Amino acid sequence: MLTLYGKELPSRLLLGTAHYPSPAVLGEAVRTSGASVLTVSLRRESAGGKNGGQFWSLVQSLGTAVLPNTAGCHSVKDAVMTAHMARDVFGTNWIKLEVIGNHDTLQPDVFELVKAARILSGDGFAVFPYTTDDLVVAERLLDAGCQVLMPWCAPIGSAKGPLNIDALRSLRGHFPDVPLIVDAGIGRPSHAATVMELGYDAVLLNTAVAQAGDPPAMAVAFAKAIEAGRLAWQAGILEPRDMAVPSTPTIGKAVFS
Repeated sequence: MLTLYGKELPSRLLLGTAHYPSPAVLGEAVRTSGASVLTVSLRRESAGGKNGGQFWSLVQSLGTAVLPNTAGCHSVKDAVMTAHMARDVFGTNWIKLEVIGNHDTLQPDVFELVKAARILSGDGFAVFPYTTDDLVVAERLLDAGCQVLMPWCAPIGSAKGPLNIDALRSLRGHFPDVPLIVDAGIGRPSHAATVMELGYDAVLLNTAVAQAGDPPAMAVAFAKAIEAGRLAWQAGILEPRDMAVPSTPTIGKAVFS
């Protein structure tokens, strides 16, 4: 069971809600995959008018935990204001904190991110920071009050999968008791299995599911890959070896003359 800020969740798959062909497809993807958390954008809800209200009704009907985000924010001021508005609209103190620093890579501005995380933590928010795989930044975010870290494994929407396995492994090793959720860059179920085999606690996806040929089927594929990766990590994965090791013992074997 995955526990985030005291809330127990049955699934380790978190899904974004943007770019789906239709609300019906989104709903089917959530139901068939068993995803426990949906991320939602205040900007989409606010700009959608009547359609925004219908979207929010759909999300509520799915019975998942809701994780509003500060997508599109580029400053501490905008992120903090958006978070407070999201808490009023969605009725939750959970917030996925995004403070984007680069328009091309959508890499977070880690300096502003830490500042915003400290403010929001002090305001009673349960902050889920979208961050890089940098150890020092991770430490600063924990010091700022975050109890969960959400490092990327590649730029948002790139579908490249883990670009720096060593960095992800180091994060897991340095923070064994902190929930770590890979957010951004996952493109294939095998990518999700890989990060779960490193001991990560969950995966947040959007583009890889929403823009698949069959989003509900892809969501199920990811859910199974995440479960397989988690089970493999718990079972104890055999580490690579430099030399061949026979699986059949050579001592005591029959000798024919």
